[in-house]
Amino acid sequence: MRHYAVKKPGFPGLRNTGCERGDTVNEKLKQLRKKAMSLPLTPGVYIMKNQKKEIIYIGKAKALKNRVSQYFGSQNTHTKKVRKMVENVDDFDYILCGSEFEALVLECSLIKQHTPKYNILLKDDKGYSYIKVTNGEWKNFTAVKQKDDENAQYIGPYMSSFGITNAVDSAKKAFKLPQCSKKFPRDYGKSRPCLNYSIGQCSAPCAGKISKQAHNEAVDRALDFIVNGSGKVIDDLTEKMNAYSENLEFEKAAKLRDTINSIRKITDKQNVVANGIEEQDVFAVVGGADGVNPKACLAVLRFKDRRLYDSEDFIIDLPEDLISARKELIESYYSMRDYVPRKVTLDGEAADSDLLAQWLTSIRGTKVTITVPQRGEAHTLVEMCRKNAAQKLAIYMGKTGKGTAALDELGHVLGLKSPPQFIESYDISHTAGADNVAGMVVFKDGLPLKKSYRRFSIKGFSGQDDYASMAEVIDRRLNEYEKNKDSGEGFGILPDLILLDGGKGQVNAVMPVLAKHGLDIPLFGMVKDSHHRTRAIATGGEEIALTSKRAAFTLVSTIQEEVHRYSVEYHHKKHGKASVSTSLTNIEGIGEGRAKALLRHFKTIKAISQAGVDEILEVKGMTKSAAENVYAAFHGE
Repeated sequence: MRHYAVKKPGFPGLRNTGCERGDTVNEKLKQLRKKAMSLPLTPGVYIMKNQKKEIIYIGKAKALKNRVSQYFGSQNTHTKKVRKMVENVDDFDYILCGSEFEALVLECSLIKQHTPKYNILLKDDKGYSYIKVTNGEWKNFTAVKQKDDENAQYIGPYMSSFGITNAVDSAKKAFKLPQCSKKFPRDYGKSRPCLNYSIGQCSAPCAGKISKQAHNEAVDRALDFIVNGSGKVIDDLTEKMNAYSENLEFEKAAKLRDTINSIRKITDKQNVVANGIEEQDVFAVVGGADGVNPKACLAVLRFKDRRLYDSEDFIIDLPEDLISARKELIESYYSMRDYVPRKVTLDGEAADSDLLAQWLTSIRGTKVTITVPQRGEAHTLVEMCRKNAAQKLAIYMGKTGKGTAALDELGHVLGLKSPPQFIESYDISHTAGADNVAGMVVFKDGLPLKKSYRRFSIKGFSGQDDYASMAEVIDRRLNEYEKNKDSGEGFGILPDLILLDGGKGQVNAVMPVLAKHGLDIPLFGMVKDSHHRTRAIATGGEEIALTSKRAAFTLVSTIQEEVHRYSVEYHHKKHGKASVSTSLTNIEGIGEGRAKALLRHFKTIKAISQAGVDEILEVKGMTKSAAENVYAAFHGE
């Protein structure tokens, strides 16, 4: 690898391109851009520093001049993270490289060395895992993160906590050892056996179904199973089983036969999980835009020897640019892991994927490929990885894993930058153009937020025009936003996604309204089939199928049913009042005012029909002739 640079004291091999600290921010940006424009159009690594000369960001470029000068141009095109970083840049250095690949290798090395604040960094808190073996009267073993008992024995260390936890669980099931929290001999023979005993996964010492000696022998075999593998254990048990058979000890032989079958069942099940899957690591990133510091989760599933042998997850700040973020995440992950598989599978595009593959190949020593599968078994693995990430993020954020997964899947299908945490949905309801109303429902974190529901009576025109009605409602809603945006509540909050009950016609009718208000809110329609069930999502010109995305499909169906119910409920209420009012105003001498007064006084039509003339006269504004007409209308006179 060749690097070319002008040396300076204190940081060998780097050129100083700092600006004076006393300049204003704009003047500083101008000076930094001017100096960036003097850089060569060659590959290299650039190093951003703050006023304390601390390294805050490291990046690589195919052409240094073009890449670095972009930082100090218009700030409107940058993400929030980049703008924040640029605000803190007081100086930058650079190293020239012989190729873009050399620049990538150097970038990874420097990031690992200096851990800059604005690079995406994964915290490696994996540590070691152990198998803790208690030496009491009744032996037991568990997977633990650290040695915390001087009287216990420990097997390990193991790098994969996921693998060793699964191994312990599998061994206990195979050898029918208790998986509960009961202590023996304290709880021996004191309770009825649980479900695990009924399904053949526990020998039930709690019910006195096994002796202490037999239990301890099972523990020893289970540990042998974990340490030496199933093959050796099966061979040893088979030899003992045959010996018992020859000695006509058929009951003991049958028990060993059952144990052998349990071991084979467990190991076969582990193989089936990843049967036929290539050696690979699967990456998925799921975000949740919640609160002032939104987070995301990177999940990694690692497959080798036809099985899932490790699973890891990392909570990070929500990236604004997932394509660039995936590149940084892969660099960071393999900078702290020794093993690189033959295949790396991603849930989306990564920047510089060809260079990344070349870099990973150089680490592994044989060819590594990076893929983004769209179908097949690999795509299924990616979806499984995304669900794992959604579940871990949900736990971190105190939400439900199901809701987080649905929002992530919906955002992914619709091409949103992040999952939509705040969704507004609208539907129009009327009877042949009469009593035209709209309902607005709000879903937050995948659940109805009923206090934010709103109803609208269409005021701009009479008659039937669903497109114009929808445009009017959205316009009125956004006008309310302008009035209330400083409050940050109710109409003062903008949604992450708007869903209209209808197809591309409704979407095209509302798009100009968003443009008029200067807002860029993702807007889609919800299309129904001939049975009035959700079929697809509509854009302004095409449809996006949802049937294969079960979690997203269920969420959108729920939203569509809820907004339809809410708008129809309001329409029926308004239409019912209108019908009642009309029945009264058809009576001579009863106008809108007297009709409303009658309903306020008597509450129902039935009560009015049962009232006498004198009772009707008690209503404010009522005359004797009008009261007699009301009485006559209900009594056939």
